[in-house]
Amino acid sequence: MLTYIQAVDMKLLQWIAGFAKNDFFDFLMPIVTKIGNKGMIWIVIALVLMATKKYRRHGIVLAGALLIGVILGDGFLKKIFQRPRPFEEIEGMKLLIKAPTTYSFPSGHTTASFGAFWALHKKFSDKRVTAGVFLLAAFISFSRMYLFVHYPTDIAAGVILGIASASLALKAEKAFESKKVK
Repeated sequence: MLTYIQAVDMKLLQWIAGFAKNDFFDFLMPIVTKIGNKGMIWIVIALVLMATKKYRRHGIVLAGALLIGVILGDGFLKKIFQRPRPFEEIEGMKLLIKAPTTYSFPSGHTTASFGAFWALHKKFSDKRVTAGVFLLAAFISFSRMYLFVHYPTDIAAGVILGIASASLALKAEKAFESKKVK
């Protein structure tokens, strides 16, 4: 079963490369992926939100989602699955970015990006804000496949883990609030 999933993943990556590969994306995708490196864009947004009284809780929930995601994804799942990255499976593959040194599954960029999306989607009433966050999260995630550093299933797992992490952060906020009221 895993061999089949691996084969389908590689076929999907090759399809993406055949469909989307062009000089403009070769220039753009390393920039997009760099925006998501170490979750820094989302950390900065969390800090900016925490610096304002009106949106402090939004920032705290976002920071919580990022923390939960990195603990579960990098701390546990990458070590359990130890999945090599796609470029490691293709002899002579020339990367457009510096080769990542961690395992592939799940995607940390995607976990952070979709954790940020879900946390902010649930906290902000203005859905234009979260639409922008969703587009950035999706673009960062796509860049990881375009650059052959993640398989589609790594991305799918990152989406699920990110949403789950944000959901846990939101539950923690609600539990904290109910204790605080008493």
